[in-house]
Amino acid sequence: MAQPTRARVCRDCDGFPVVAITTGFRNRDGSRATIPATCRACNGHGRTTPAVLARAGR
Repeated sequence: MAQPTRARVCRDCDGFPVVAITTGFRNRDGSRATIPATCRACNGHGRTTPAVLARAGR
């Protein structure tokens, strides 16, 4: 039986591609104001493509 393959986790974000960063301000209800930030290396997917698939030609 075939074994499931594991996707490669992005080494820049360790699989956490989108995070919320606090701005230091608070909303009217008292909660902290946040902005989302995505990983530039994996474009917010959390996985990277193997080098074999990334190469298109020589």
